Amino acid sequence: MELLDIRIIDIIDIVLVAFLLYYIYKLIKGTVAINIFIGIVIIYAIWKVTELLEMEMLSKILGGFLGVGMVALVVVFQQEIRRFLLMLGSTNFSARKKLLKQFRSTSDSKLISTIDAVTQACKKMSKSKTGALIVFKRNNSLDFVKSTGDKMFIEINQPIIESVFYKNSPLHDGATLIEDNVITATRVILPVTNENEIPERFGLRHRAAVSITEKTDAVCITVSEESGQISYIMDGNFVLFDDIEELNELLEKDLSS
Repeated sequence: MELLDIRIIDIIDIVLVAFLLYYIYKLIKGTVAINIFIGIVIIYAIWKVTELLEMEMLSKILGGFLGVGMVALVVVFQQEIRRFLLMLGSTNFSARKKLLKQFRSTSDSKLISTIDAVTQACKKMSKSKTGALIVFKRNNSLDFVKSTGDKMFIEINQPIIESVFYKNSPLHDGATLIEDNVITATRVILPVTNENEIPERFGLRHRAAVSITEKTDAVCITVSEESGQISYIMDGNFVLFDDIEELNELLEKDLSS
């Protein structure tokens, strides 16, 4: 049995490709682009397997899909690609480093801004005992509950959150769904758990929050209409926190993972 004829240049080629993929992964980690990136990698791997097995029809279909898909990606991620090319083309090392830092922190800054707007709104609603139920999507799809409410596309800020849950607002009933730092639905009807271990002082909002976080990896914030208490629910459990700053830290950690 002959050993594979592997040249030094082949090893360098593999290392460079691995480094490039890892570098791209680090750049888009924590953003919506990561799911698209993983999907492309999976399709590309399947395409190569079909080529190796000489499955001509499926190989041509996947190859054509990838060809069209690359054009679509350029359109969808044109801003990110522009920043990346500016970073590579910069002759000033410090400027390139700054652009890289800016590229990687864009999604983080949006997330932090969203979290702060939501928690500050909840803090204000807590004082006025305005009930609220806010669901943050993570990885699992929430389309099965989004369809029960009114679909939206609203940039998040504190006044928007407060106006949605204002007692005389037509949107205050039900849950508000946040995906990728945008409100995508209001008046969403969530399934309600019949778990008997939940204390009786918690109403339908809390039971709905427990139920959706049991069925998906979403996280929820509720504001009690009776007591004004702010609760954070994850994996079907109430997560304790001391103040709004600690709640911000919990949300940032859980929504970034």
